[in-house]
Amino acid sequence: MKRAPAPRKTALPIEVRGSARQPLGMPPAQFLRDYWQKHPLLVRNAFPDFVPPIQPEDLAGLACEEGALSRLIRHDTARERWQVKSGPLSEADFAKTGDADWTLLVQDVDKWDADVAALLAPFAFLPSWRVDDIMISYAEPGGGVGAHVDQYDVFLLQGLGQRHWAISTDPEAPVAFRPDVELKQLAHFEPTHEWLLEPGDMLYLPPGVPHDGVAFGGPCMTFSIGMRAPSQAELTGDLADYLAERLHEDQRYADPDLAPAKAPGEIDAAALARLRKALPFAAALDEDSLRDWFGRFITRYRNAQTPALPDRPLAEAALIKQLAAGARLLRHPWSRMAWSRGKSGTTLYANGQAWPAPPALAKQLCAEREIAIDAAPSAAATALLLALVNDGHLVLRKARRR
Repeated sequence: MKRAPAPRKTALPIEVRGSARQPLGMPPAQFLRDYWQKHPLLVRNAFPDFVPPIQPEDLAGLACEEGALSRLIRHDTARERWQVKSGPLSEADFAKTGDADWTLLVQDVDKWDADVAALLAPFAFLPSWRVDDIMISYAEPGGGVGAHVDQYDVFLLQGLGQRHWAISTDPEAPVAFRPDVELKQLAHFEPTHEWLLEPGDMLYLPPGVPHDGVAFGGPCMTFSIGMRAPSQAELTGDLADYLAERLHEDQRYADPDLAPAKAPGEIDAAALARLRKALPFAAALDEDSLRDWFGRFITRYRNAQTPALPDRPLAEAALIKQLAAGARLLRHPWSRMAWSRGKSGTTLYANGQAWPAPPALAKQLCAEREIAIDAAPSAAATALLLALVNDGHLVLRKARRR
């Protein structure tokens, strides 16, 4: 008996129509299930007959306040140059803008204006701690900030005039940034969807969706309801600080089970096991990450000074020639080294830096203060020695003439 074919999943619409009762064009639970952090959504008429709660001149006045976070961005389209001026701004700044190709961004406007803060009420289905701020952008025709990517959820509510939005939902789209612009603009942007938003229309974008918004036809004002999305680095750093403040000074790395070292400078499996006991959240780290962190940390810990760089970088050919002539390498007294062997190979650590290393050479560098290289070193060994010499960790001592 043949099995019935599985029903095809209907593609979710990217554009819906909202109403005063349903600004999202659907119940919040449906939006969270189908779109939140998953797919962009354009809601036409999300806020029917929308009237901006703040006027452009009042927004400009706020941008001139000492405590307000504001930026004035001008685009020289002829030369493809961008100028960014951070607030507080002045009337003279606005006098230079002209009537096209500029935008004013003011963050945290909800903290300054109660009428703007009232716009958050329809978003009460989200945890209040998840909401960051309402940023307002005012732009003259052609004004915008260029194609970019945000790493947080945002609802872009059109408040005045029209804005042309273009987004890309291509998962293979490259994410590289222009090196010549102060703004973090995408170097390449190929839109897959484009719309012209009218007052009351709202575009929702989850994190990581490339997009570009440009004022069209006349003055334009957009209200951006942005979410808080701390990075894992921020979370980890703050948690580490929190725990560190609450740990007693007498709680330290300990090794009462220490056995004689088989190889000087090695961070071995037993040391990693002790670290997992000593650190509150080390159990969540994979072995390679724990090893790499500790190798960098312990070679940097309590270092009063760092080795000085040589006056001139040494070329590889000169190093090979000197070693062949019997030159020796002296480890700088301020250079602190350790090494460890992992799944991806052996790593040498020196004052918080890390290099791939041949195992025998890593052991030798940690075990000896004066290193003699008897045989012609391999390419990998030469690359490591050259890096250590040019970073000041090793000092070349030429062979004495007889």
